[in-house]
Amino acid sequence: MKNKIVLMLALMFFLSGSVSCTHAGSIWAKRDKNMKVLYADDVAHQIGDVLTVIITEASKVDNKSQRDLEKETDRSTSFNGVLGGFGDLGEFGVTASSSNSLGGKADYKDERSFVDRVTVTVVDIMPNRNLVVMGTRSRDIAGDIQTIEVSGIVRPSDIAFDNTVKSEQVADFHIISKNEGIAAPYNQPGWLGAIFDIIWPF
Repeated sequence: MKNKIVLMLALMFFLSGSVSCTHAGSIWAKRDKNMKVLYADDVAHQIGDVLTVIITEASKVDNKSQRDLEKETDRSTSFNGVLGGFGDLGEFGVTASSSNSLGGKADYKDERSFVDRVTVTVVDIMPNRNLVVMGTRSRDIAGDIQTIEVSGIVRPSDIAFDNTVKSEQVADFHIISKNEGIAAPYNQPGWLGAIFDIIWPF
């Protein structure tokens, strides 16, 4: 009898240990709140989330204008000299000619490109769920400071799986680039050149 009791106690102890071990390694164990969900969607969708704007702006302007205007006028009048009541006044004639011409040509070319990546923050959500984003990036390289400010409206469906969006897909896209530091004065005309541009703008 005692052997049966000991055997039953040992069996119960073995089963309880197996259950606890199984529970500890179970895939249904409670997840730690600080752990990232394996299949979580990391794209921005609420205020405070961040996303990266891939800036690939390129503009090219090539305007050509040419105008040629010309006008010629010829007028001739002759008189035979006979005027009723005044006798013969003699023949005479009047000839007049005029010409006017205008020629003009203009050629304007401008080509610029801007490539960068700026991470922005969702600052507001519109009623249609579009995201209002805004962000700033500043670089200080050997005394040259470049500051880029980006803002706009992003449609959630345009955000890629890697949480990026292209700049051409951002509505009301605004980008401001400011340069300060050592190289900044060399990118602007001097005060004497500015005065000559005002006096002689051609």
